Order: sequence, then C-alpha cells, then structure tokens
Amino acid sequence: MSSSCIFRPKRSLQIRFVSSNTPNPIAATFLRGGTSKGIFLNRDHLPEDRSQWAPICLGIMGSPDTANGLQINGMGGGISSLSKICVVGSPSEYQKAQGLDAEYTFIQIGVRDSTVEFSGNCGNLSSMVGAFALQEGICSRDGAPGETTIRVFNTNTNSHIYTTFPVVSLGGRVVPKLDLPQTFVAGVPGKASQIILEFPKPAGALTGKLLPTGNPIDIIDVHPHPGTQVPASLVDATNPTVFVTLSDLTCILNVPPQSTVDFSNKTVRELVESIRTQSALRMGLDPVAQAQPKIAVISPPAAEDHDIYIQAYSMGVPHKAVPMTVGLCLGIAANVEGSLVQKTARALENRVSSRGLLKMKHPSGFVEVGADFEADGSVKSAWTVRTGRWLMKGVVYW
Repeated sequence: MSSSCIFRPKRSLQIRFVSSNTPNPIAATFLRGGTSKGIFLNRDHLPEDRSQWAPICLGIMGSPDTANGLQINGMGGGISSLSKICVVGSPSEYQKAQGLDAEYTFIQIGVRDSTVEFSGNCGNLSSMVGAFALQEGICSRDGAPGETTIRVFNTNTNSHIYTTFPVVSLGGRVVPKLDLPQTFVAGVPGKASQIILEFPKPAGALTGKLLPTGNPIDIIDVHPHPGTQVPASLVDATNPTVFVTLSDLTCILNVPPQSTVDFSNKTVRELVESIRTQSALRMGLDPVAQAQPKIAVISPPAAEDHDIYIQAYSMGVPHKAVPMTVGLCLGIAANVEGSLVQKTARALENRVSSRGLLKMKHPSGFVEVGADFEADGSVKSAWTVRTGRWLMKGVVYW
C-alpha cells in the first residue's frame, strides 16, 4: 500500500498509513497497572525496526511538552508514572520452549524532552502484561474459571516475569477478570482483583550481579559539593537501584536531622541526581540514561505500622508512590548483609508482617514485598501484589 493511500474501515474511522506502513491511528489499550498507567500496543502493529518506534511513542504521549510539561497534546499525564508504553507480542520458538507465553518491551517516555528510554522495566505495568496478552489472544488458556499464571519475557532486562490473576470463561475463551473486590493498592481508590507479580531470579537484571561493585556499601563523590562523599548501596535486582539514607542527605544539605526535606526542591533534586549519575558509572551503566539506575532515599520506620520508609525518584523527580521494581529491589536489599537497607530496615524477626514480608511506607501509603532465597544465598524470586484495570480500548493517534 502506498503512503498516500487512504483506508476507510467501518464506522468511518480514517486511518492513514505513513511510509513505514504503520497505521495512524494505531490500535491501543489504555491500562492501569499498580500505581502507573500506560498505553499497551501489539508489537505486530509497529515497525520491525525498533529505532522507528520513537516518533510513534512520542506522538502518542504528546512529548516533548517543553512549554508546561503537561503532555496536553497526547495521552501522557505530565509525570513519569503516566508516560509509559508497553509493546507486547508473541514469544519466539525458543521462548515458547522455555514455557513463556509472551514477550514485551517497556518504554519510558520523557515529558518535557524527547527521551525514549528502553534501558529499564516498570514493575507496575509489568503486572498487566500477562492480562493484556491473554485478552488480546497473544496467548491462550484452556480450562475452568479460577486463576491462571502467564509467563512473559521482558526484553529490557532479559528476564522472566510471572503474573497470576483471576480468569473467567467468556464466549468460549478464558479471559482476565480484574474487577473482583479482592485487595487494594495504596494510592489507588477501591478494591480490585489480586495480581501476584513475581520476578524469578531477579538478581543482575542489567549488570549481571546483585551487587555490581561487589560491595554492600560504596562511597560516592558528590559533585555539587566538592570534597563531599556519601555512602550508597548499589543493588541490581529487578531494576538497578541506588539507595542512600535520609540522614546522610540531610548532613550534606546542612539541615537538622529531624527537619522535613522537600524532595522536589531544585537543590535536593540536583544533589540526588548527582549521586545517581556517579553511582551509574560505578555500576557500569550509562549515567545519561535517566531511567536507570533508579535512586531512592530511605529512613528507619517512624511508627509500628511499617519496616522502612522510602522516597524514590523517577526520571529526576520524586515519585508519588514507589516504582514497583524499586520496591522489589528494596525487599531484596533488606536481606543483603551490610547494605544500607539492611541496616535501616526493621530486623526480619521484628517485621510488621507475620509472614516475614518487608512493609515499606511511601508517599501514598504502604506496600509489602517478599523475597525468597536459595540455600547458597542467591535470590530465588521476588514478588508483590498489584491490581489493574482496563481503562480504554480503541485507537490512538500519534
């Protein structure tokens, strides 16, 4: 079909094709996963060459929005947790032989700039990839209603991710059932079906090692404050993350330890970003890529209802909840002897949860994460509970 050809399907919806044969508008589903929202696309509808995805993704989200950062001209919501895309497709024959049901790529889109990041993964949206794949027929299930587990491959981190959720039989097909009042997620109103999100063997997602430097604590130079250094734990599990303590941060900022820190303050953000970029170099990662590694500020529990407090950053700004991969990384780091997380969190035997889960408090509430270990101390799996919701299905213009 030539680039000038116009196709008019039913309902008088005009779809024009560009030279790459990518339709505009393109079929899309808008979903909430955990505390994030994103556009889900079928990989078959995009160019094979991933380098051609950037203008499509930027157009969908309305980026860059240099004027006010609201992404008013697209589907984005003006913050990193609302500027995300997942591209889901069928697994390769090799992946099928491994028992995988689908493959997906996560894309973080810049808000004020033209950043199109493939370097990391989103745990919140990962919780909905299996449901989307099942709903779209990318994979299928037989059997009676109940629950099913969909196993997917994430291309960003070359890792396997499992999601388990309720299903029903509808029109002869097994499809997800996400509106049962089973559980709730902090930061999201109301209850929904429980989605168990599991990352088997999550250590070394991007660097190949749980501790990329081999150390539970590294000393990082703070460039905005020449001659100043800060302890940090550099941990790579589900997503590489830099952990620093609030007490060390307040010391560098020269404010009283009990003072309330405005994490959105420009000076604080620049300090945190400097620590993150220097830590990225130590981890062998690209310091320019804002999506990886993540960074989070941690502090001891201030009450009996949680084990640790966390303020995470995403794409240079404070996160309103916690990126789920950061939360899972925190849960694993709490078991790494000598790490800042292990020193800061409530001891395992004293944790709030009777099941030994780590309960963290974040700006929007609480979340629990679990981690299982092999006899040799290696990480067997990390998991948590999420919910999700179908928001829209149709087409999106780019």
